[in-house]
Amino acid sequence: MSIQYLDSEKLYYSFLSGAQEVIRNKRILNEINVFPVSDGDTGSNLAHTMHSILQEAQMKPTVKDTMNSIADAALTGARGNSGIIMAQYINGIFMSLPKEESITMSGFSEMVNGAVPHAYHAIANPVEGTIITVIKDWASAIHRYKDHAKDFHELLSSSVNDAMTSLKHTPEKLKVLEDAKVVDSGAKGFVYFLEGFASFLSTGLFKSDQNLSQETIDFTEYPGHDHDEIHERYCTEALISGENLDLDALREELSFLGDSLIVAGNPNKVKIHIHTNSPVDFFQKLKTKGTILQQKADDMIRQNEAAYKRKYPIALVTDSIADLPLSYLDEEQVHMLPLNLVFEGTTYLDKVTMTPDVFYPLLDGATEYPKSAQPNPKTVEAFLGSIAAHYDEILVITVAKVQSGTHNVFEKAAEKLKKEGKKIYVVDSKQNSAAEGLLVMKASELIKEGKPFEKIVETIEALRDQTKILVSVNTLKYMVRSGRLSKVTGFAGKMMNLKPVVSLDAEGKGSIAAKAFSEKANTQKIIDIMKNDHKESAITRYSIVHANDEKRALAMKAKCQEYLGFEPLYIMNISTIVGMSAGVGSVALSYMREKGDLL
Repeated sequence: MSIQYLDSEKLYYSFLSGAQEVIRNKRILNEINVFPVSDGDTGSNLAHTMHSILQEAQMKPTVKDTMNSIADAALTGARGNSGIIMAQYINGIFMSLPKEESITMSGFSEMVNGAVPHAYHAIANPVEGTIITVIKDWASAIHRYKDHAKDFHELLSSSVNDAMTSLKHTPEKLKVLEDAKVVDSGAKGFVYFLEGFASFLSTGLFKSDQNLSQETIDFTEYPGHDHDEIHERYCTEALISGENLDLDALREELSFLGDSLIVAGNPNKVKIHIHTNSPVDFFQKLKTKGTILQQKADDMIRQNEAAYKRKYPIALVTDSIADLPLSYLDEEQVHMLPLNLVFEGTTYLDKVTMTPDVFYPLLDGATEYPKSAQPNPKTVEAFLGSIAAHYDEILVITVAKVQSGTHNVFEKAAEKLKKEGKKIYVVDSKQNSAAEGLLVMKASELIKEGKPFEKIVETIEALRDQTKILVSVNTLKYMVRSGRLSKVTGFAGKMMNLKPVVSLDAEGKGSIAAKAFSEKANTQKIIDIMKNDHKESAITRYSIVHANDEKRALAMKAKCQEYLGFEPLYIMNISTIVGMSAGVGSVALSYMREKGDLL
């Protein structure tokens, strides 16, 4: 079959065929990923970008409309350095389309070469020896062969060989690749895309592959390599929409926040990628530029540890409701999934793109009170899937099932992994905040001690009933605004100056543990409950969390320490999601009683 031109249908299925080839090979792309950071996710990110094309792009009557649909799908679904560069290149192809409806080989050369500057311009600091180099070299090859090739099949076959040669030389241009003895992962992904693209033009056949089975990999071909220290922790991305968005101005304003900055898109929709230690600052700046449609902030340190520096054979996973210091999560390699906080029309990631020091000062001025939202099932599947790629046993501890759909989302994702042979168990903590955090900490200790998986699960489930949280609520107005209390009840409480002590029942539902009418009495009620519990069975560990009121937290610490004789394990600011209900000024005491027969 000799193809002399591309119409809407041929262009559409060529892109879909290329996308499928990338997805089939994502594992090998993850394995050889060392630049810009060895976090082992280039294949996953490129596959995510390609999945968006497969699922969202539509074949339209005209080449222009079809290419527009493909470009928009790529930009919307773009993830990671290479994924966003690839999406910008595809957008550049759309913007460089020849005026003719049918694309000749000369017109094809015009559009793939015209797109190269768009891809380069999106990158703050283009680095040769990466995907951008192979894109440029392949486009140049298309230009050289366009007048001599007899048809598109020959044009693509010849140019793909040039792309492979360019890929082979990437280690000569980038020392980190040379040291690792691998080619650039993103560049290899682009070559896979070209192979799939060319395959359709060669055969004219496209089969929608629902399973997209992975190739068998001989990892001995890719020797182990050193992995550089990660200086900017979060692989952070945003999709924003607006009018007359200035991509160059955005690039300049954001450049000081980190590295690996890419700004791709058009004046109406922009995808931004950056490696940064300050995702909160990044999104606070972006919210003034347009509407934030998507946001992501992957922890590259934890990804790198999972792939190359695992301390323990069991992965421990929790959600951001569990209040534990980041230093502890880092030390024990605990994986934390940030939950969603919807605030001022934007969905933020708890503790990552929205933190207490930013959140609480904005709370009183919010015209629409924030709310929480359970994580997207696909997000959880991808999160657990990336962990399961490196662990055979995974323990997940979630916020109380009755408080959030988070537990169920984790369970459904876990079921899929179990079918693949992974040992994974999802524990309903029946707690939240620091009480959930204490259970996670205990599980971490048991993993460190080398306890069997089943014994750890048994112990944590037994300790749920021996763990308690007592929250000192300073005002009911936040509980009313968040919908936790009715306005009538809130008004009555305000009139009486009610300051309740809130706890959780056996299933994790909120309950009133005590009532007081002053802050001093409220604190004393908490201390009295703690004393009674300690007399019944000794408290072995405790922690204190607060909603932007460290002074009250330290005062409670003094009372607890005086009675118990030892310090809290930690004092920290509470999760923004818990804090929006309890309110600014709240303080919570959590403690655990570890009876000997549970150990």
